[in-house]
Amino acid sequence: MYAIVEIQGQQFRAEAGRKLYVHHLPEVNEGDTVEFDKVLLIDAEGAVKVGAPTVEGAKVVCEVIKPLVKGEHVIVFKKKRRKGYRRLNGHRQQFSQVVIKEIIA
Repeated sequence: MYAIVEIQGQQFRAEAGRKLYVHHLPEVNEGDTVEFDKVLLIDAEGAVKVGAPTVEGAKVVCEVIKPLVKGEHVIVFKKKRRKGYRRLNGHRQQFSQVVIKEIIA
């Protein structure tokens, strides 16, 4: 059984026991349980239920493993040739690591 769930503007395929890196969830601690109710699709061994826009009464229950994980360092370099203009900037996206406990249809 799996579900397509929307978490903070991104869609993920959720299966029981699967670990996901989602955008940083503020005000959560390690070991907390979080429920997401924007379930767009549920597939239960071939029986597909598609929501319009969401499936009624469905939710995905997750446990927070690490509330703050930093992603890879991304370098943003801007340059205009022959003008002496160069800018170097870096960025590390913040994520939260969650594990899917169960899918309630």
